[in-house]
Amino acid sequence: MSYNTNTIFDKSTPVVTNIIIINVLMLIASKAFNLYSFALFYPSSPFFQPYQFITHMFMHGGIFHLVFNMYALWMFGKILEKTWGSQRFFLYYFVTGLGAAALYTLVNYFQLSSIQSHINPEILESMKSLLSQELRYSSTDFYINQWYDLINVYVVGASGAVFGVLLGFGMLFPNTVLQLLFPPVRLKVKYFVMIYGAIELYLAINNPVGGGIAHTAHLGGMIFGFILIKIWGKKRNVFY
Repeated sequence: MSYNTNTIFDKSTPVVTNIIIINVLMLIASKAFNLYSFALFYPSSPFFQPYQFITHMFMHGGIFHLVFNMYALWMFGKILEKTWGSQRFFLYYFVTGLGAAALYTLVNYFQLSSIQSHINPEILESMKSLLSQELRYSSTDFYINQWYDLINVYVVGASGAVFGVLLGFGMLFPNTVLQLLFPPVRLKVKYFVMIYGAIELYLAINNPVGGGIAHTAHLGGMIFGFILIKIWGKKRNVFY
């Protein structure tokens, strides 16, 4: 996609540039070394570390995942950084990224709590013991397998923060026109954001991690971005 302003050809901004560089370097490092410990695991997982709430934002599943996120960050993020300044944009980016991780973790908490209510406590303790040894409890029980899948799943990527950036751009520049590739139509960014938000809400409710995509994290980035912008208050009355 592209939008109808000349700013897309402007030079990038320092925070956006450094975030992109770090993400590229982390992808290269993850291919050379086993860096799964930097991904975000559920807090009760034996693989969880508190620093993962930060490090997972710089990890990606592959080149296409990275390119999609970094292109969107470069396109929309540099405009926000020029508008707010680097310090405020830096804060916004990390608040939305951490907010995305927080909502994703909260949704997993409710899912796991529901599943655990169907599992015998003694069996659950046995499973946790085996999990700490990276072993799997052999079972055909639906709830046990669901528990293992959720406790072992991890999330990587800057998508939560990038969705927050998209939301921020839509709130500050709602009438900017996007030229979409698929479908090939022109659409104001405010409508694009609303449509994307509605899709993510639907997917978050019906399939929170469908296809390996953490839809609740995307939604969390947008929600926390909206809240933060409302706290700051809009300091301009003219939009483009």
